[in-house]
Amino acid sequence: MFTGIVEELGSVVALEQGGDAIRLTVCGPKVMGDVGPGDSIAVNGCCLTVAEMDGVAFTADVMAESLDKTALGSLVPGSQVNLERAATPQTRLGGHLVHGHVDGVGRIADRQRSEHWEVVTISVSAELALYLVMKGSIAVDGVSLTVSALTDGAHPTFGVSLIPTTLQLTTLGFKGPGDLVNLEVDVIAKYVERMLGGQTSTVVERLLAANIRATERETEGGAR
Repeated sequence: MFTGIVEELGSVVALEQGGDAIRLTVCGPKVMGDVGPGDSIAVNGCCLTVAEMDGVAFTADVMAESLDKTALGSLVPGSQVNLERAATPQTRLGGHLVHGHVDGVGRIADRQRSEHWEVVTISVSAELALYLVMKGSIAVDGVSLTVSALTDGAHPTFGVSLIPTTLQLTTLGFKGPGDLVNLEVDVIAKYVERMLGGQTSTVVERLLAANIRATERETEGGAR
């Protein structure tokens, strides 16, 4: 579990292709300070397991499922990546609960600069757009952000506003239109969808019926 607060900008040291998997080696002296083999580190929002380490760098295996659902396959030696160690019970929850299980990939569509911040617009699939709401949380390349704009339709997009700290300390400070980003939607939305199990209309109908009954009781009480 992570919080979406990036601790360090690391750099890819090596990337070894292995058919349906890759071995990714990343240098990150800060995050390596207290981790060991088997520990979890989020790399651009994707939870990876430390397989090997040498003090300032770690190596992790990235399986086909992760390559299919994330943009990790587009990394090359020298690429900068967002790094965050797994949260502990004492960790301040400065962002939101992030699992490190990337749901899909978005593409930066536009950047608008202002005096003190930037607004980044990201295109997203219709399947993922379903889970986005205004002022809701989303992890973009592992960064906990708030949805500040939302457009539906054939080509949905959402916007996030980036403060100077985010621009300086994460990959979102230099990625531009056309670049891919990993997306993890708020897990609460997925749990709600699962629990409703396609019965959304039934639930709404029950709520409306209950509201009507409550209104009728209030009207009857007032008539007396």
